[in-house]
Amino acid sequence: MKAQLTQIIENDTKKENLGNVDLHKTRELLMDVGAILLDVRPAPKVVGDNAQEAGIANAYYTPYPKFAEYLDILPEDKTTPIVVGCLKSWFANRVMGYLEMMGYTNVYVLDTNIVDLIEVHYAHTDR
Repeated sequence: MKAQLTQIIENDTKKENLGNVDLHKTRELLMDVGAILLDVRPAPKVVGDNAQEAGIANAYYTPYPKFAEYLDILPEDKTTPIVVGCLKSWFANRVMGYLEMMGYTNVYVLDTNIVDLIEVHYAHTDR
C-alpha cells in the first residue's frame, strides 16, 4: 500500500497544479483530449441541471454518496483523462483519490464550481 500511495503522489506532483485544473484546461481536456467529466455533487447540492443533463460531452452525474454504484461507467483504459467536479472541490478531491487508488493515472479536479463549467457550456451552445 505504501508503494502504491508513493507512486500516486509522485504522479500527481508531475501534474501542473497537482492536478487541479481551471475552466479553460477542463474544456481542453474534454474537447481536445476526450476526457470524461464526473459531476459528483450530492443530489441536494444540485440546483438546475447536472453536467450530464446539461449535455456536456462525456459528462456523467455520479453523486458522491452513491459513487460506488457508478463504477461501471468508468473507462477500462486507466490512462483515460478524468476530470472530477463539484461545488468546492471537497467531494471531487475525495473521488480523485479513490480513482487513483483504483489505478487511474490521469485524474484531475476542477478547481472551481462545476456550475461555472455548465454556464460556460450553455454560453457556447446558445442554451
